[in-house]
Amino acid sequence: MKAHFELLAAYNQWLNSKVYEAASRLGQDALVKDRGAFFSSILGTLNHIQVGDILWLKRFATHPSCIASLHEVANLPDSTGLDQILFEDFAALSAQRAWLDRQIVNWVSELTERDLEQALSYRNTKGIASTKRFSSLILHFFNHQTHHRGQVTALLSQAGEDVGVTDLLVLIADEAEA
Repeated sequence: MKAHFELLAAYNQWLNSKVYEAASRLGQDALVKDRGAFFSSILGTLNHIQVGDILWLKRFATHPSCIASLHEVANLPDSTGLDQILFEDFAALSAQRAWLDRQIVNWVSELTERDLEQALSYRNTKGIASTKRFSSLILHFFNHQTHHRGQVTALLSQAGEDVGVTDLLVLIADEAEA
């Protein structure tokens, strides 16, 4: 299971780089234009992905195996809402995204199979307590990113920017190479 999460962490980093590169070719007006998406704009959706990532990583930082590896993320300010705009400035948002992706890759590399089998107790944004298998929560974390990145690639396409190939298959080694 750990190898799958390492693949997803690498995919997250790779695809975010492509998405942010495409978005960087747009002006501020195009980035903030309300395109009818759930988080309104390209910039709004990119901010939401980071808000969600930080929210989950801060929860993950309470897991005994993650206290050290997610220490810097755990010290980030708490979000004020799922639609919070962390950064209006695209360059600042992009810089934090790159930093956050490095944190994710490093964190996943330090996990063990035993860590993944344990449970994690947390409270959702409405304060409701829950306990779920840690590996299932990590899978949700990566799935959330993929879901909203798909929305961003559609919004970028509408704005005339092509992200290019987004398939996870690009990062999966051929059996002959493995």
